[in-house]
Amino acid sequence: MNTSFDATNAETMRHAMVASQLRTNAVNDQRVIAAMMTVPREMFVPAAAREIAYRDTAVPVGNGRAVNLPMVTGRLLTEAYLQASDRVLLIGAAGGYAAALLAQIVAQVVAVEEDATLVALAREALAATPKVEVVEAPLPQGHAAGAPYDVLIVDGAIEDVPDALVTQVKSGGRVVTGLVDGGVVRLASGRKTDGGFGLKPFMDSDCVVLPGFAKPRGFTF
Repeated sequence: MNTSFDATNAETMRHAMVASQLRTNAVNDQRVIAAMMTVPREMFVPAAAREIAYRDTAVPVGNGRAVNLPMVTGRLLTEAYLQASDRVLLIGAAGGYAAALLAQIVAQVVAVEEDATLVALAREALAATPKVEVVEAPLPQGHAAGAPYDVLIVDGAIEDVPDALVTQVKSGGRVVTGLVDGGVVRLASGRKTDGGFGLKPFMDSDCVVLPGFAKPRGFTF
């Protein structure tokens, strides 16, 4: 890692990220902006990746995984319409960055990650953040033991939201995620009601694709 990367550089890059990546892309929840202005993103990626932590791109963190673009995470949190009393289920915690942002806004976060290396990174980075529980489990499984949740946030793109996750959300609860549809990635939001669950895309965007969420393929000749 370049020794020129220090706290001063990181603060400058955080301000630039907010100005050029968030404010220009409808990340307009001031609580989300304040969190992204102060939470040190570089501490939630491996040391070798800190130099690129604030780029307008996904940050590779090993084993085929990446931390989502700042704008995407910011938009998902904005569209979740977070409340101070919310309990949030976060899927795809990676190194814990989105969980740290959420901890600035909501009451409790259960952050699910299946990659053991990323779980260790997240737990170390979030050690002083009691609002966050990092759970090591398959991403599509969630954490039923902590249900029901007010909000489900999938910080990545998936082909479908599994019933196993939907059932962990309260009736009236909010859901935000990236969706992969025919090779196009869109960000989407919705609510669970007593009558069902649905999502509505609100933006086409690059977004990291999370493993384990492919729809079953039908039989073809």
